Parts: sequence; C-alpha cells; structure tokens
Amino acid sequence: MKYNPETNLVGEGVKFERIRRITGYLVGTVDRFNDGKRAEERDRVKHCTAK
Repeated sequence: MKYNPETNLVGEGVKFERIRRITGYLVGTVDRFNDGKRAEERDRVKHCTAK
C-alpha cells in the first residue's frame, strides 16, 4: 500500500499507549496515584506541536 499524503495520515489505525514519567515512575495511567502525584501531573506545563 502506497502512502498518499492527501488521503492518509501517518500512523492512522495504529494503536498506542501513552507512557509518562511522573515522580520518577513510568506510568500509563494515574488511577493508582495519590493526590500529591496526581496534582504534580495536573500542574505540569503541557507542550504540543504546532500544525
């Protein structure tokens, strides 16, 4: 299958899991974190790429 930039997006249909480093731990979700660790994640500056 050829890539066509007009109809296809890079990575389209590929499943991935987001992994973050919070307080020295690599985590996928913060559901097991206490309030302090959740607050640290919430207060971080979020960066994104310009389109």
